[in-house]
Amino acid sequence: MIDFELHGQTFGYLNPYIIAEIGVNHEGSLERAKEMIDQVARAGGHAAKFQTYKAATLAAKSTSPAYWDQTKEPTSSQYELFQRWDNFGPAEYAELAEHCKLRGIDFMSTPFDLDAVDMLTPLMPVTKVASADLTNIPLLRKIGKTGRPTVMSCGASSHEEIERSLEVLLQAGAASVTLLHCILNYPTPRENAQLSQIQVLQEKFGGRVAIGYSDHVRPEDDGSVPALEIAALYGARVIEKHFTDNKQGVGNDHYHAVDEADLKSFTDKLALYRTLYGTREHSLAAQTSAITNARRRVIAVHELPVGHVIVEDDLIALRSNVGIEIAHWDDVVGKTVSSTVAADMPIEWSNLA
Repeated sequence: MIDFELHGQTFGYLNPYIIAEIGVNHEGSLERAKEMIDQVARAGGHAAKFQTYKAATLAAKSTSPAYWDQTKEPTSSQYELFQRWDNFGPAEYAELAEHCKLRGIDFMSTPFDLDAVDMLTPLMPVTKVASADLTNIPLLRKIGKTGRPTVMSCGASSHEEIERSLEVLLQAGAASVTLLHCILNYPTPRENAQLSQIQVLQEKFGGRVAIGYSDHVRPEDDGSVPALEIAALYGARVIEKHFTDNKQGVGNDHYHAVDEADLKSFTDKLALYRTLYGTREHSLAAQTSAITNARRRVIAVHELPVGHVIVEDDLIALRSNVGIEIAHWDDVVGKTVSSTVAADMPIEWSNLA
């Protein structure tokens, strides 16, 4: 698989680049957004991501119905919902980017229009394309021309559409592209997660780009996130998950998000998985004691006098930390004894002529 590379660092198997998507869960509060950045950093995330849009350039006023769970977010109009949280401008995003820098993580924000690309590009090392904009050719060309690495979610898109959009980005000049398997259900029921598509994307596009996962499955009641764990085990090089400071908050992106404790638990599990997985270098260093003490050696069944020619009935294979290893059984049979070997004692090469 192709790894995801950023800042001279390689994010490979079981070590994905983790994007915590705060989005607009700050609900218009700059200080709350900063505190959530702090939480992401403490939990081990690599980037805190926001969403940059203006309702007027994103959704039609009268023909943009909701596509989310309205029992959690009752707003019936996309325009109305987006208008509620589109108050941040260049000054606020610059301040958030600086706060991310102070906390040692990357700032990201998904641009939803051409002006947002211009405003955000100097502030972030990688650009995100939302699933719903995968077919937005003018936006893709604008993003590609920045020459930055690009991460693109592939929700609600056919392979043909993904292929075309990938080519648009690369031809426009994107330094690299990472494709994220994604399901545009808010939230995504377990039976719709289709995590197998990570492998399908790898088979179809993995020779050219890195593959990752953007998740909308609700965390389990204990805060665990099995969808993210499986994605990592399947080789996702980038993992994106909505992030909140209040999973009981009212709004479209709170109820299926992780919080600081959930994200910390996930990053801790990844560290454990990396430890358990180890490296592909074959090493016996941790098993030297077993090699010395648990392997069988060639033992004399009875006393073997000098001049005796050894036959198999003279020998037994027993565990011992001294003597000739059982692997050399055939080399011992037929040898002549040069110094007496007592019964039940290991045979050494020095005992044989």
